Amino acid sequence: MSVTTAKKSTSGRHSGSASTPSSQGSQNAPSRRRAAKTAAEPAVKETAEQAAAKAPAKPAATSAKASAKTPAPPAKSAAKKSPEPYRLPPTAEFPRVSVMEVGPVVEGGHLPAKAAVGEVFPVTATVFIDGHSLFGADAVLLRPADEKDRGTNGYDLYSAPPNPHDPAKWEVVDRARMLEYGSGLNHFQAELQAQTPGRFAFAIESWVDPYLTWVHDAKVKIPAGIDVEFTLEEGARLLERAINAEAHQVPDSTASPQVELSEPDKAVLQGAIVGLREKKRRPQVRLSAATNELVANILTETPLKDLVTRTRLYPLRVDRERSLVGAWYEIFPRSVGSYWQDGHIVPGTLQTAKEILPDVAADGFDVLYLTPIHPIGVAFRKGKNNSLGAGPDDPGSPWAIGNQDGGHDAVNPDLGTLKDFDDFVARAHELGLEIALDFALQCSPDHPWVKEHPEWFTTRADGTIAYAENPPKKYQDIYPLNFDNDPDGLYAAIREVIEFWIDHGVTIFRMDNPHTKPVRFWQRLAGDLHRTHPEVVMLAEAFTKPAMMRGLAKAGFHLSYTYFTWRNSKKELTEYFEELAYETAHVLRPALFPMTPDILTDYMTQGVEAFKVRAVLAAMAGPTWGILGGGIYEFAEHVQRPGVEEVNDNPKYEVKVYDWGARDTYRIATLNRTLNEIRRAHPALGQLRNIKFHACTNDNLLVFSKHLDAAHSPTGQDDTVLVVVNLDARNTQSGWIYLDVPTLGLSPLDFPEVAAAETRGEPQFVVRDELNGGAEYTWAADNFVSLNPYANVAHVFSFHPLPD
Repeated sequence: MSVTTAKKSTSGRHSGSASTPSSQGSQNAPSRRRAAKTAAEPAVKETAEQAAAKAPAKPAATSAKASAKTPAPPAKSAAKKSPEPYRLPPTAEFPRVSVMEVGPVVEGGHLPAKAAVGEVFPVTATVFIDGHSLFGADAVLLRPADEKDRGTNGYDLYSAPPNPHDPAKWEVVDRARMLEYGSGLNHFQAELQAQTPGRFAFAIESWVDPYLTWVHDAKVKIPAGIDVEFTLEEGARLLERAINAEAHQVPDSTASPQVELSEPDKAVLQGAIVGLREKKRRPQVRLSAATNELVANILTETPLKDLVTRTRLYPLRVDRERSLVGAWYEIFPRSVGSYWQDGHIVPGTLQTAKEILPDVAADGFDVLYLTPIHPIGVAFRKGKNNSLGAGPDDPGSPWAIGNQDGGHDAVNPDLGTLKDFDDFVARAHELGLEIALDFALQCSPDHPWVKEHPEWFTTRADGTIAYAENPPKKYQDIYPLNFDNDPDGLYAAIREVIEFWIDHGVTIFRMDNPHTKPVRFWQRLAGDLHRTHPEVVMLAEAFTKPAMMRGLAKAGFHLSYTYFTWRNSKKELTEYFEELAYETAHVLRPALFPMTPDILTDYMTQGVEAFKVRAVLAAMAGPTWGILGGGIYEFAEHVQRPGVEEVNDNPKYEVKVYDWGARDTYRIATLNRTLNEIRRAHPALGQLRNIKFHACTNDNLLVFSKHLDAAHSPTGQDDTVLVVVNLDARNTQSGWIYLDVPTLGLSPLDFPEVAAAETRGEPQFVVRDELNGGAEYTWAADNFVSLNPYANVAHVFSFHPLPD
């Protein structure tokens, strides 16, 4: 066979392919191509051999090298069977409109993100699509359709959610359109809100929006005279699909079905269809029939969703409101109602402490927080100011728990009986106060557990039990527990103690130094309590490394102490509040305390005005705040013990005597009450993730606002609060404030002057100072303020329309 024959065969194949074959010829074409290829191969081979023979001989080494490098052609085999089409697992496949980088997600979704009842929380994602189609996305909040799976009365945080891939098993309880933020990065965000506690999940539904895509294309084509009639008819047919709810579907999509339009909306679209097909009118007029504001609003509110899909479900735990919002009042019961008699102090008791509960409730506090109330050890008892030698009247530290009268499940006889405690709790509940109990997992050397369970402690080389240390501090009166020797036995004992106090009305536990215990222990306890007592709130007293603080929050703590106590400058406060609101809020909820029994910062040593400044910052910036009360904060005890960052003559080590009737001497009690009244009047202050900062020419003035829109507010009305604080507790500070007006969220309907203002100096609204007697000022976007800390340390403004 010659080369010419091969060429003819190949030519015939090409001309046959270009013609229009019959159905039979089309079926036989592959066999003809195979035959032509087989016939051609020998001729090509022969020609190659002849060419090789004519070529000049190469050196043997080169030929051998080439031969070694060139593998023999593979033997011809029978035609391989086509592989089965590959299908992605449903849980791995991206949506048709791609959705990635979804948040908030904790540990890849193995742990649930956190929200509280009434809390507005953001859902974020990167959303994009191939080509030029326009698209939309909704964030959806879901809960199990079966009431028994909702976990309202508790559920196992680590159990698999019920039927996560069956849309019939989940119901949508909230939905919000995702809006793009930033510039060109395809980052989208929406806000959701749960109204009940329990097990929830969120997802993102994304779709191709045929209406928006058509509008975009039509507004380009019609003015240019391109495909005019075709484009207008496409629009008419698109509106017909919208009327009939005929969206193009993705098989097996778990997304919500297409929502049908209301009859009035259908009538509007029918009119638009007529307008599109009215050929007597100019094309631009016809186009406007389907792109006017009324039609656009209808199809924005209820879009036609082509190829809609839903992402996987991302877990969310919704806790009760107190896990996010609350005002705490901490007391040492023995220093409430105490008095001098014959040169000695008679300590207060639970009965005398009960007498101040009406005032605490009237001051607007929600939680009465008790330092440890258990029997106090005698061995190595600390004296005044943590001295090693205790005198006969020194009561010891309440955190040195346990003696012959009992341990963690007993009441110190000096404070009263278990019945006295029950009476105290009952009175608090009558007044709307919850009881938080300091729960310190450590023992004095006299604790019953030391003799009964020595394996629960760490033994040193000399055979003695190791006491607690936080260098340079030493706590010889405290034995820390060892959680590794008998973890199950120790857990069972601790869990029994927790259950005991829950049975006696305690709903909140402030866990002392949780960062010195294994995170997995807290994870187990928190999971256990969430399953059996979801009403219980746990506060972590962990002033430690950020990684541990976040880890404890992920393990299940509802609230955490924070570094707020040490953040003083404008820059420090701004950065830290933004971190708490926007970086860690999905796991860590802050509790802002200006001071604690262990901490009195240098800033607070400035005295009364410093105490006021820190109270305003804590109460206005955070949903949860608290003070060390019983007279300590009200009387602004601001002298540090030399060399130690805590208050001198600390009530941890001695009984203090305060004149409760004179507690408003420095007007701090009145300030606290006013702050709590403002918090209750303004639901925006009960949110964590909504703080916005505004520029000011003076770095001693901190300016921030909080806004809650009407749709999410319990009042059904927009709420905005602006706070201006003088951080200098000793000097008057003045400056110009430059408001970022859009972040205030003021409605154009209520504040028309905001939208109409042509310059920043034009009056736009009235601000009312809620903190200082309700004084009112007419403000523009730029305003001058001056604050003398000895008169007013801050302004707290609400917004009102200009008078007619």
